[in-house]
Amino acid sequence: MPKIVSFTPEWLSSPPASELFKPTATDGPRESFNSSNGFYSSSKRSTKPGPRRTIARRGTEVFIAVGKEIRWADLIYLKETHEDKKAARDHGRSRRRDSSDSEDEIHRAEGYRTIKTPVAEDIRQLVISPHSNYIAILTTHTVHIALLPEPGQLTARESGPLKMKTYTLGPTTHVTSQSGIASALWHPLGVNGTCLVTVTEDAIVRVWELSTADRWSFDRPTLAIDLKKLADGTSVDQDFGASVAGASKGFSPDSFEMEVASACFAGRGSGGWSPMTLWVAMREGDIYALCPLLPEKWSPPPTLIPSLSISIVANVAAMEDDPTIPQMSKMLAQQQLAWMSEIDAQEPVHVEGPPGDPPAEVYTRPAKPGRVPKLQGPFEIDLAPEESEDKNDGLLSDISVIGAKIDAEELMFGEEDDLEDDNDHEGLSIGVVCFMTTSGRLSICLDLDGVEAQWLPKTKSKALRLMEEPEPPSLMTFEVLDLLRGDEPWDGNWPVFSSDFNSRYSFFVTDTSSITFISLQPWVFRLERELNEASAGSDFRLDLLANGQNSTRERFYTHKSENHLSPLAACEVVQDPDLGYFLLSATPYGPVAIDFEATTPDSGFEFQRSATRSPTYDPEPDKPLILCEPRPAYEPPNALAENSSIPAFLEQLGRSRYARLLKEEVRLSPATLQIMTEAHKVLSEETHRVSAAAAELFRRCERLQIDLQSQIKKANDVAARVEQVTGDDNDEGPIETMNELVEKRLKDATERQTRLSERIERMKRKVMKGSSRELSDKEKAWVEETEVLSNKVLGQGEEEVTGTNAKEPWARFEEVKALSDELMEQVEGVKKDEGVIKSPNVKVPSEIRKAKMTQIMGLLDRETALVEAAKSRLERLSLA
Repeated sequence: MPKIVSFTPEWLSSPPASELFKPTATDGPRESFNSSNGFYSSSKRSTKPGPRRTIARRGTEVFIAVGKEIRWADLIYLKETHEDKKAARDHGRSRRRDSSDSEDEIHRAEGYRTIKTPVAEDIRQLVISPHSNYIAILTTHTVHIALLPEPGQLTARESGPLKMKTYTLGPTTHVTSQSGIASALWHPLGVNGTCLVTVTEDAIVRVWELSTADRWSFDRPTLAIDLKKLADGTSVDQDFGASVAGASKGFSPDSFEMEVASACFAGRGSGGWSPMTLWVAMREGDIYALCPLLPEKWSPPPTLIPSLSISIVANVAAMEDDPTIPQMSKMLAQQQLAWMSEIDAQEPVHVEGPPGDPPAEVYTRPAKPGRVPKLQGPFEIDLAPEESEDKNDGLLSDISVIGAKIDAEELMFGEEDDLEDDNDHEGLSIGVVCFMTTSGRLSICLDLDGVEAQWLPKTKSKALRLMEEPEPPSLMTFEVLDLLRGDEPWDGNWPVFSSDFNSRYSFFVTDTSSITFISLQPWVFRLERELNEASAGSDFRLDLLANGQNSTRERFYTHKSENHLSPLAACEVVQDPDLGYFLLSATPYGPVAIDFEATTPDSGFEFQRSATRSPTYDPEPDKPLILCEPRPAYEPPNALAENSSIPAFLEQLGRSRYARLLKEEVRLSPATLQIMTEAHKVLSEETHRVSAAAAELFRRCERLQIDLQSQIKKANDVAARVEQVTGDDNDEGPIETMNELVEKRLKDATERQTRLSERIERMKRKVMKGSSRELSDKEKAWVEETEVLSNKVLGQGEEEVTGTNAKEPWARFEEVKALSDELMEQVEGVKKDEGVIKSPNVKVPSEIRKAKMTQIMGLLDRETALVEAAKSRLERLSLA
């Protein structure tokens, strides 16, 4: 789980960065007045609940929607500019600037720009294309596609508003008289990221293949599917297109039950059919899947077609001779085989991609079995929680799907080249479907069966009528988490998902008033290991895994708002060596940022940097000790800074039919009562906001005193511990210098280490002696052999009684030694006798004497060598 280092930094909360998030001056008091009282009606579309994705990111550049305009900024540039100004103030240069410094300050780029858009209403969502060259600008009912300018053009020294080349998507389709936009998604398999999929609230899916060279591509979609018609379809030959604009629409149950809340694709690098499966979450709680949903021209990743081809061929071969498999499943397998055969027969066209990317292989969508897939669903949710009395528990707001991993080992079997290291190659071999409700309930489900491509039959023949209907698809609920507390849920709440950098199994959930981090990593890899290894006790371990507290849930930020008029925007996560691990969100009045500590090696540039450090690398200084947990800085409520709405009310009243009453005396009349009633509404709401803001300010002041006392106490504790370590707390006795204290501590530590080492050695010897492990047969034979050899050489133990007259080596050695001593004594006696008594004149030939002496010395040497060899062997055996 990421660790919070700090909240909104100074460089982001001070101008010019803070100006990126604030509304323009013309949007302030008048809009607040119109939406805060009943004297004048407000637009229903402005208060319509829905996703608020007003922050988009391109690298370290952010695009922020404020009202009807877009603000652009480079976060690194803003941070460096703020640090330069702060350093200049610290060195006293701010007051003594020379002419060159002033000129540089004048010509320096601001680092942020305002981008004008042709929208007629407030922007609700910003969606950047995969290659960051297009941006989709969504209001409640309209979609505009803008060409993003290059960073060099945005960082120019000009500070005026910038206009982008913008195209209106579906000028006769996505209009205010039609249904609103639920989701706009860039198709993962679009050619160079130019395919946009829009899903409207009335369950119509449209596929747009955009090209700036063909303006017609922005007017008409290449594929339009009405999911309400497709749900009741029986043949692929039927017309499932969207109804003509302006046609009368009658009431039907589908229009209520199939109101779309959100839609999503899995990642481009997911395995199986995931990249071409559109998941649709209905507002009333149903979930559908549309597979395969492809544009006319599509570009798959290198591993997609080979993996699908292997699985389809293996599936058809397994079903061909199995009579237990239903005919419907065999028919679907044959449809998939025909679909894949048409792709294999194509020769892909290579299209140049963005700079730095390889050329893309472009295929044409197969015409058979059909271009419109079958609508799969609604999915049955197994092990779902019991229905709640709160209606918000059943209203879905957003859906997120994590596709199955790619089976790289099976795909690259027999190949020498390995696939590139990718996070999509790790994790679960089954898909994970997560969806949120308005009440903040997060459901995590497993797609055990896996969604595969399905089409409706060609014609409704008699054979098809006799086939049994397939079982409805299902999702198994793995875990359910409630992210909101107490009275936080309300009707206008709309939680949304945001992806994380560290892992595709972790994400953030942003609702109106909080940001929560969710990580599935604690159980994903354990579950995959149990599914792959069918060892003993796996059922018991799976049961513990399912019933335990598995996912990590941590709320990082809570935004308190009394009237829900300042909701949080869906957060964006930035990771950069200069910015670190950085989360960015916003309210209508200012930024909300959280700086995390980058500790994970997978995401860390620090890990890669440390692997190649030179010996002379100078590490950065350690960060200061954090005594208290970081918390958001207090910001005064906006009600204290807003202008009063009373002057605007009086101005509006002066232009009404009651204008003359303002100049006359107050008289009791129905007109005066009406004016006083409306003035009381305006004044009471304004005083309520101001009093609530003042009460919050008072509570914060009291909390500040408590926190200050707590910090002083913690600082005193740390200081006492430091003094205790350094020895400064000794008030009695002579004062010792720091060097003496350090040397004394080192000496004590060395002695203690020596004592511990000796104690460990003693314990080792006791453990070795107390070992009661029985000897093996080989060890027993070795001991017996050693004892026999010792008895033969050293003469210890009992003598063995044998039937032969052969003597033991030690006895032979003792006998030779005795003979040698006896001969030496005789020689000494002969020498002494030669000096006294003359020996008889017996002459022995010298050759005989030399031969005898040589024979004796040889025997002695032989016996000595034998004994020495036996002793050395015994010593080696003892050491071994």
